[in-house]
Amino acid sequence: MNTPSTLFLLSRIESPMGGMLLVTDARQVVRALDFADHEAHLHRGLREHYGRVELAEASPPAGIARALARYFAGTLDALDALPTETAGSPLQRRVWAALRGIPAGTTTSYGKLARELGFDDPRAAIAIGTANGANPIAIIVPCHRVIASSGDLKGYAWGLPRKRWLLEHEKAISPQSATVETAALPGF
Repeated sequence: MNTPSTLFLLSRIESPMGGMLLVTDARQVVRALDFADHEAHLHRGLREHYGRVELAEASPPAGIARALARYFAGTLDALDALPTETAGSPLQRRVWAALRGIPAGTTTSYGKLARELGFDDPRAAIAIGTANGANPIAIIVPCHRVIASSGDLKGYAWGLPRKRWLLEHEKAISPQSATVETAALPGF
């Protein structure tokens, strides 16, 4: 017996950090946002969360495309109202919901996020970090705003240069030399 597949729409969007792959449902709710050079990551995540998925190429929904363009142009709260929906474990969904509450221009640590979610055991930061790293919606669900308690940039599914770029764009951290940044980012 064949399991029916879930139909999502796949759109391609350009960004200052390279091409992006936007997955939405028929209601224009964001289900995934990934970088084009991580397409295998996108497909693996969709299979893990939804089983069989069919992706139909589509133009990006105008409201989402405008919000992303405004964000990259400097209106950092432009993504706050975009609707998202994800599958995943209950812990993952709790973490991803909490990430949406971290304002642009700020960061938090894995341990602090764990405590805010009600975990007292310091080892919970590891589970929070794992859930954070499994986030399927780049930028809109701002997992890039979670850093080590030391202030070090740790782990980002799409690469530390992109995490640094996003945090510098949001003025959450001081810029590094432009030569280092642009040499590491695709699309420049």
